[in-house]
Amino acid sequence: MFFIIQQKISVHSVCSVVRGLPGTCMKYLFGPVNSRRLGLSLGIDIIPNKICSYNCIYCEVGPNTDQTCERREYVPVMDVLAEIDLLLTDKEAVDRLDVFTITASGEPTLHSGIGNIIRHIREKSGKPVAVLTNGSLLHIGEVRQDLMAADIIIPSLDSARDESFRKINRPAACVALEDIIKGMKDFNREFKGNLWLEILLAKGINDSAEDIEALVEATHSIQPERIQLNTVVRPPLESFAVPLARDELEHIAGYFHGNVEIIADFTTKKQKHFRYANQNDILDMIQRRPCTADDIAQALNLDPSHVAATLKELTKSGRLTVTGHDGKFFYQKENNDRKQN
Repeated sequence: MFFIIQQKISVHSVCSVVRGLPGTCMKYLFGPVNSRRLGLSLGIDIIPNKICSYNCIYCEVGPNTDQTCERREYVPVMDVLAEIDLLLTDKEAVDRLDVFTITASGEPTLHSGIGNIIRHIREKSGKPVAVLTNGSLLHIGEVRQDLMAADIIIPSLDSARDESFRKINRPAACVALEDIIKGMKDFNREFKGNLWLEILLAKGINDSAEDIEALVEATHSIQPERIQLNTVVRPPLESFAVPLARDELEHIAGYFHGNVEIIADFTTKKQKHFRYANQNDILDMIQRRPCTADDIAQALNLDPSHVAATLKELTKSGRLTVTGHDGKFFYQKENNDRKQN
């Protein structure tokens, strides 16, 4: 199994090397990691900067560098495809993958070349392609067409009431909730793959009885294959983004129709063969989002004791900081390092 080894880490630029292919700089690919929803996933970050149509209060990446609805080629498509082709030369490793996941530090559908990237992966690898999106641009016909070649689309709809929508997602002026819901309905009518709708709830922001009633009505019209309820599980952008308890999510889940699930943390699995902790692997994962020691050990199949020792060393050296949230300890890149990059 290959892993991308981090050489230089920042929010804006990532330079990685694929094991077995030394000396090759990878800016856009990361992993693979054991995704709680998708299995063994190779990530593709097509908007490295935090450029997004939202500025969500719960965002784990940090504040926006730009808030926009403008679609353009934020990173060169040919460079992304070249990295994908390089990975595909390791057939044995690619065979182990369950999925390629297109994501971004911002909103991936802002990239005008996302359709070409999806089609290239499907044609060259034969592997499923998933896209994680906030769903804000699905009312645009060109965006819907770009995503048709994917196998799994996971958009977000955190509120179906405008007041709550603006509180939790803080959208750009170019975004309208009515358009988003209609765009999801139109897309799912045409889409041949699987649409899983994620709803993230924050206490006192979008979890009122009115909010849930509106979300139930909206999801009934969108008809996703799955509804995935989530809450603020990682250190959020804003301190007032507070999580719901498990029993609260279970109660709310009972109002929805169809296949409803609560997205949980990775479950502990018995693994016979661990890899040993590598600082670069760990930093590569943490630079994209804050993680607990358990997150890292299970996602990268690392020995937990070695992960703990490595995190302690990285924290002591000042390369990582520790933040407490909801009874857990999350490791993240030192803030000064983020600002410099």
